[in-house]
Amino acid sequence: MVFLTLFNRQKMKIAVIGTGYVGLVTGTCFAETGNTVICVDIDEAKIANLSAGKITIYEPGLDLLFERNIEQGRLSFTTNLKEGIKDAQIIFLALPTPPVEDGSADLKYVLGVAEELGGLLDKYTVIVDKSTVPVGTAEKVTARIKATAKVEFDVVSNPEFLREGVAVEDFMKPDRVVIGTSSERASRIMNSLYAPFVRQGNPIIFMDERSAELTKYAANAFLATKITFMNEIANLCEKLGADVDSVRRGVGTDSRIGKRFLFPGIGYGGSCFPKDVLALAKASEESQYDFKILKSVMEVNAIQKARLISQMKKHFGNLKGKVISFWGLSFKPHTDDIREAPALQNIEALLAAGAVIRAHDPEAMDNVKKVFGQRISYHVTPYEAATGADAIFIATEWPEFRAPDFAKLSTLMKSKIIFDGRNLYELRDMKEQGFTYISIGRQTIHA
Repeated sequence: MVFLTLFNRQKMKIAVIGTGYVGLVTGTCFAETGNTVICVDIDEAKIANLSAGKITIYEPGLDLLFERNIEQGRLSFTTNLKEGIKDAQIIFLALPTPPVEDGSADLKYVLGVAEELGGLLDKYTVIVDKSTVPVGTAEKVTARIKATAKVEFDVVSNPEFLREGVAVEDFMKPDRVVIGTSSERASRIMNSLYAPFVRQGNPIIFMDERSAELTKYAANAFLATKITFMNEIANLCEKLGADVDSVRRGVGTDSRIGKRFLFPGIGYGGSCFPKDVLALAKASEESQYDFKILKSVMEVNAIQKARLISQMKKHFGNLKGKVISFWGLSFKPHTDDIREAPALQNIEALLAAGAVIRAHDPEAMDNVKKVFGQRISYHVTPYEAATGADAIFIATEWPEFRAPDFAKLSTLMKSKIIFDGRNLYELRDMKEQGFTYISIGRQTIHA
């Protein structure tokens, strides 16, 4: 059922439990529409920084909203759960659900907080699962709260569809808002909360809790499948002598398919796609359903991440002592997130082969230092990273990599070779610049 009512609304008191990526974006954006928001976290150092106005994640545009809403008193932070939820009409659970060893989602944080909430509620409250959680989680959360609650409450599933790098725009102007609830009372409250975000007519879609929980997994799994399919086409293009960019344009202009998520590369990464595909595959297995497509998606993506390594070995033979300039470390541009980033796997493989890594990324180098330490070197510009390099490896499509000074690179590098995992450059341009250029699903250009 889809319905949307726009009306004058009272501002609400909202608690957001968890100040990670989803929690901080959610809390800040709700404050921006006039609500009073308190964000709760057990990490004392993080809360101290947030309370002092120091934002703890990199997300374009979030810092402006964050600072404004703190200054205007609509956004605050605490480590005290009881204090944080006092007088809240809606409590969002934006807690991590990391994969356990078998790939299923770990609900210990979500269910742990649910157990605490029951005894703290003093009036009717809507509890919202904002975290990505397996089907059936709303029922588990309800049971945990109900065990100690003395007042009425409803548990709602409201999955997030935020893309890192454009999360503020995604939240403020969503394609759709998915609400899973069987309660009319909770439906009215959630409809009122989200009304300011859908004034242009995009839908608020109401459904049952289990369907809402599955919707998030289904969306991410489909997008991961779309990316993986195009990577398979790119690999086939190399075998058949076709050009994947031409194929992509020919396919993407079909309105049934669309242009997005058709760019080939060295696989998907990040905090959502790998985890959610794996979790959905595990849930399918537990339901005794053999989800063959998802198994293939994971297998192909693992192979795709290492595709350029085999090309480098073919080109150089022995990689020992070769200096490789890594451009891009985050899993995508406009974020410092390195979770499941293809760059990490490729750097590890190159180090194992004896290569020397000189790395640059506009935002993610501090996070990568926690992984590799001094095993690689870090450089403030891509040109500095390219100095003395035998080759450049492009792992992330940051805008500043799209139009480099190739003449300058020619003077800085030992040899003019680029392995491009994101197909940033036109083949004819690379030929004119005199570079050996190896990309994904396209002709190799030889210097």
